[in-house]
Amino acid sequence: MREEKLIKATWVLPAWDREPLYQGAIFIRKERIIEVGPAQELRERYPAVPVEDLGEALIFPGLVNAHTHASMTIFRGLAEDLPLMTWLHEYIFPVESRLRSEWVYWGAKLALCEMLRSGITAVCDMYLFEPYVIRAVEEAGVRAALGEGLFDFPSPGYGPLEEGLRLTEDLLRAFAGHPRIRVMVMPHAVYTCSPETLKKAARLAERYGARLHIHLSETAEEVSQCLERYGRRPVAHLEVLGLLGENLHVAHAVELTDEEIELLARKGVSVAHCPESNLKLGSGVARVPEMLEAGVRVTLGTDGPASNNDLDLLSEMRTAALLQKGLRRDPTVLPAREILRMATEEGARALGFERCGRLEPGYEADLAVLDLTRPDLAPVHDPLALLVYSARAGAVREVMVAGQWLMREGQILTLDEEETRHWVAGIAQEIREFLGKS
Repeated sequence: MREEKLIKATWVLPAWDREPLYQGAIFIRKERIIEVGPAQELRERYPAVPVEDLGEALIFPGLVNAHTHASMTIFRGLAEDLPLMTWLHEYIFPVESRLRSEWVYWGAKLALCEMLRSGITAVCDMYLFEPYVIRAVEEAGVRAALGEGLFDFPSPGYGPLEEGLRLTEDLLRAFAGHPRIRVMVMPHAVYTCSPETLKKAARLAERYGARLHIHLSETAEEVSQCLERYGRRPVAHLEVLGLLGENLHVAHAVELTDEEIELLARKGVSVAHCPESNLKLGSGVARVPEMLEAGVRVTLGTDGPASNNDLDLLSEMRTAALLQKGLRRDPTVLPAREILRMATEEGARALGFERCGRLEPGYEADLAVLDLTRPDLAPVHDPLALLVYSARAGAVREVMVAGQWLMREGQILTLDEEETRHWVAGIAQEIREFLGKS
C-alpha cells in the first residue's frame, strides 16, 4: 500500500466554507492530508507520486451520521405508521428482548454497507451488544463514536444495569487512544433511565473524560411524562442532575422552548437533528434555525433505519434544508453551506473527531467521491448546492477513511455485501416467525 497518494477530480470541495476547486487535487501521506490545490500545481510539486485520476467527479469531506442505531436495519419495515411510544413499547422493545449478538453484528454490517454508499465516513451509534457493532466497524474501516444503550430495565445485551455500566467501562478502557473508535456513555432517555441511572452515567463519563449521548425532548409525550414524574421538563431535569455540558451530545431536541435553547447553547451541548425520523414518527420539527442563532452546535443524523427508513445522509441533508424553508416560508433559511457544515465539521467535532470534516492540510483523509457522469447530477453550476440538493446514496462512487480506500468504483472493499444480505435475510425470517408473520 502506497504511503503517498495524489488524487484529482473535476471538482474538489474542501469544506462547507471554502470555494470549490475546478480541476483540483489532494496530496495525502499515510492518513493525513498534506496539501489541497490545483491539480497541475500539485503534479508539478510531487512528480514522483503517481496520480489517481477520478475523472468527472466531486471530492467532498466524508459525511458524519451523528445519531443512529445501525443494527436496527434488521427491523426495517417491521412496524409502520405508528407514534414513537407505540412503536417502541408494542413492537421494538418486545422483539429486542429476543435480540442476539449475531443479529446485531450482521445488522451493523448491512448498515455500514448502506452508509458507505451515501458517503458516510463517521457514525455515532447507540444500541445493544455494542462490542459486536465495534467488530463490524473495525472490519468496515469507518470511524465511530458508540456505546451500549443503558436502561433501568434488564437488557438482552448485558442483563442488569450495573453490568451495562461495567461493560461501558471495559469498552472505555479497551479503546482508549484508538485512532478511529470513540466510546461514549449512552443512557437511553429520561423516560427509560431513573435520576440515579443518569447520575451514574454522568459520573462514569467524567471519570474517563468521555462524552455522553442521550435522546432528549424527542416528543411532546416525553416532555409531559417528565413533567408528571419529576415536575420539570427534560432539559431542566438533565441540568438538575448535572448532565448538561460540553461533553453532552443529544439526539432530536424537537420540543424545546426559547429558554431551553439558550441553556443548551450556554452549556455547550451539541444536538443531532434527525428530520426524516421525526417526520415519519410524527414527532414534530426541531427548531434548528433558533438553535443555530443561539450558538448551539447542530449536527445531522438519520436515526435508526427502522424509523427513517434508510441511512442516506445525503437525503437527510436535503430534507433538513427543505423542511425549514417550507415551514418558515423563507427560502434563505438553512442554506446549503450550513447544512453541509452540520453534516461534516460540526458532526465530527461533536463526536470527538477534531481533525475530520474538512479537506485541508493536517486533517484526516476522510472523503467521498460523487459520480458526476450521472444525468441527475448535470450540469454542475454550483458543486456545493449539487451535493446538498441533488445527490443521493448510489451516486457516491468512492469512499476513503484515514487515507485508505473503503469503496472504489462503486465496490465496497472491506465488507462482503452479498454475504451480509444473505445473513440478514435469515435473521428477518426469524423475526417474522417470532411475530407470527411468517
